[in-house]
Amino acid sequence: MNLLIKPKKNSQEIVSVTPESAGWRYVSFSAHQLASGKSLTFSEDANELCAVILSGIVSAKAGGLEWTEIGGRKSVFEDVAPYAIYVPPRTELTVAAKTDVELAVAGSPAKGELPARLIEPEAIRRSARGKGANTRYVCDILPQDQPAESLLVVEVRTPSGHSSSYPPHKHDVDNIPQESLLEETYYHRIDPSQGFVFQRVYSDSRDIDESMAVEDRNVVLVPRGYHPVVVPHGYRSYYFNVMAGPKRVWHFHNDPNHEWILSDT
Repeated sequence: MNLLIKPKKNSQEIVSVTPESAGWRYVSFSAHQLASGKSLTFSEDANELCAVILSGIVSAKAGGLEWTEIGGRKSVFEDVAPYAIYVPPRTELTVAAKTDVELAVAGSPAKGELPARLIEPEAIRRSARGKGANTRYVCDILPQDQPAESLLVVEVRTPSGHSSSYPPHKHDVDNIPQESLLEETYYHRIDPSQGFVFQRVYSDSRDIDESMAVEDRNVVLVPRGYHPVVVPHGYRSYYFNVMAGPKRVWHFHNDPNHEWILSDT
């Protein structure tokens, strides 16, 4: 299984992951770049969607609702939360770019029990996680305590020289509350863009064990296993995570070989 997905060249759709392409059941993800004046329409029969305006300004409409000139970040590395739009299945979402825009679209199975809505930056919980060179900054765009049927969406900024998703943790066993089964995608951005980060995906048995040099706009698939990220000196990391599974809760299990890091003083 190829866990590292490279971006398309000269395409409005930067990258795309479907359950069919990934060989799993739940998570869909795509990223798009829209020039000012361009628009895109999304609609899924069986999936709920969460469209996140990573940078730029858009107007959008879905489910009889309209939002004018939302967004505003010039970069994913700005210290502010994004705007996002939640859309249930069988509901058309149209996004029109008012400036150059980068857009992320997360999807996962749903019945259509919730209405379309705008998620504003003020409603998004932001926090710092870790300490020392393990510090990173989290925006919980669509966490388990906010309405959705199966999607979980989060973005993380990691400073130069820091580690992230660390100590290594996994969520691939349906054993709640100790651990939940969730597929996951990582959409990586690097600043400056010629840089790279390292991500390892590995299981206890090492039947899966890949260490990847990940470049700007690459996607890493995490079907199972632990999945830490390390950022080299001189570069900043951003990643956009989509998670989904049979139950919409995030319970993770740390690699016991490295869990001591949490108590290190």
